[in-house]
Amino acid sequence: MSTAKTVTYKEVLAEYPDAEKLKFCFECGICTASCPMAELLKGEYNPRNILEKIFLSIEYALASDELWLCAWCYRCCRHCPQALKPPEIFLHVKKFAVKWGYGRVFENAIRKIVKVSPLPLVTILACFHPERAGLNLNKVINEAEKLRKEFLGEKKKEAQAELSNRKVAVIGSGPAGLTVAHDLALKNYKVTVFEVLSESGGMLRKCLPTYRLPREFLDKDIEVLKDLGVEIETGVAVGKDVDFSSLRQGYDAIFIGVGAHKGQELRVEGVDLNGVMHALDFLWMVNSGKMPDVRGKRVVVIGGGNVAVDSARTALKCGAGEATIFYRRSVEEMPANPWEVKEAQNEGVKIEFLVSPKSFLGNGGKVSAVEFVRMQLGGLDETGRRKPIPIEGSEFVKEADVVILAIGEVPDLSFLPKEVELNEDGTIWVNPLTMETTLKGVFAGGDAVTGPASIIEAIFSGKIAAASIDCYLKSLGLR
Repeated sequence: MSTAKTVTYKEVLAEYPDAEKLKFCFECGICTASCPMAELLKGEYNPRNILEKIFLSIEYALASDELWLCAWCYRCCRHCPQALKPPEIFLHVKKFAVKWGYGRVFENAIRKIVKVSPLPLVTILACFHPERAGLNLNKVINEAEKLRKEFLGEKKKEAQAELSNRKVAVIGSGPAGLTVAHDLALKNYKVTVFEVLSESGGMLRKCLPTYRLPREFLDKDIEVLKDLGVEIETGVAVGKDVDFSSLRQGYDAIFIGVGAHKGQELRVEGVDLNGVMHALDFLWMVNSGKMPDVRGKRVVVIGGGNVAVDSARTALKCGAGEATIFYRRSVEEMPANPWEVKEAQNEGVKIEFLVSPKSFLGNGGKVSAVEFVRMQLGGLDETGRRKPIPIEGSEFVKEADVVILAIGEVPDLSFLPKEVELNEDGTIWVNPLTMETTLKGVFAGGDAVTGPASIIEAIFSGKIAAASIDCYLKSLGLR
């Protein structure tokens, strides 16, 4: 479609406050090098190239399906020397594209998403957010389902000649585990997924709020995997209901994708008071229908990541009188997705920066307030962020009826044998090229390896692991 007049990038980005910074892009390639979608779609998606086209040839960018392939993980922003935020730049251009009639280009993007994601409905809803640019989400979902049917039909025909008796066990049914199961099932391996929860989906079901991912779409994606022959056994805890050693004896390869389901401990006085809970427990209560008692109450959330933001937004949606996030660093260091933070603030979530809890105060065994201390930022710590330092004499008290701890999550790997080496932070060490652990034939990926990360990053790691497991099993012979 041709535009009626020549348009400039300044017009398209008129509402974007940092539009002028775009012309100072160094073209260093950090955005592309750090992008999981660029890795998944090698040669078909290049964020740096799209940024260049926005500046030099905006009409080309408007008509490009690459514009729609950003998964909002914000990895590109973390090391950009010009502090550009490509996801937000792309959003402004996409809105203009929809306004000028280029919205149907997204159909080409959907085709690419279906090709690389075993969970296309999940990723479109929870990662790509076409609705933010004004597209009709129902039409997008319908198109995705149609294209997936076509894609799987083609892949099944390709796989018919590759029959195999090899068996693979997948521990955990989050995005990484389901990706491995999907890709190996398409190669006719016999895949069994073991999930400790009563329903499959891992962190997608346990902790992702339903306003971000309606469960009907997660169920649809999982049903497709079952149709491919993937067996999913729920309510099975490896290390309790089945031994890891028995899995090694019964399966030719194992993938560990258990996620990071255990909340970090906060060692301050009063943490054991009633009303103080971990964010993952709070979100799971809501998602499983056991509504926590927050109606009309003052909710304090400790932390600055996506789980903290999800907890605060969910508390308000459950009827909390107020929900305030307290974070020990500044907004620049806040690890949560900036767009999610913006949406949370629009919904009424309050955020206080440069504060840290000193103690939880109680009345009759129940939390009634939190004593905070104000912080200032010093030099860089091991994470590359400026270290928060308490300001002496700056303590203050915030009344609270419920306190939600969202200070980080770690995997529970107590079921693993000592032969599987762990990193210092409690995650699994893997060969980054193959995702194989220090135990031959055992692979791992997702949050159990990286720590809490995005859905698309977990899918990417699952793709690498599935390809490596296929190579490993072929090396064993006797398919």
